[in-house]
Amino acid sequence: MANEDEVRKASSQFYTALNKMVNGNAQSLKEIWSHGQQVSTMHPVGGCQIGWDDVWNSWDQVAQVSSDGKVELKDQLIVASADLAYETGTEDAEFKIAGNKVHGQVRVTNIYRKENGSWKIVHHHTDLAPEMLEILHKLQQN
Repeated sequence: MANEDEVRKASSQFYTALNKMVNGNAQSLKEIWSHGQQVSTMHPVGGCQIGWDDVWNSWDQVAQVSSDGKVELKDQLIVASADLAYETGTEDAEFKIAGNKVHGQVRVTNIYRKENGSWKIVHHHTDLAPEMLEILHKLQQN
């Protein structure tokens, strides 16, 4: 149970940072993510980023066009071993992308690994969000 509690704290840190990101500042995400070449993310706008540089760039790019946001994790389930854990749930998100308001719910899986005594996220995966994809597609056409 102790590891689950530690992962719950790491999750709270991740979602605090994610809320800052949907308000234009991704810097806090650097603290909770592992910076290795094996980390990955699959965002609600599609694609798959592998390696810290690509993962970081994807968060930073979203932050640059995001504002007025809030993301909440619901139905959280955490399963943890000595040094690896996963979390599932539903993210309820509402924010603006380049001034366009979006709201949606996506299923999420986060994977955490204990590194030097601290839990770090190594993978974040959500469902695709058609509303977000549509807005990004319009932005790319301009």
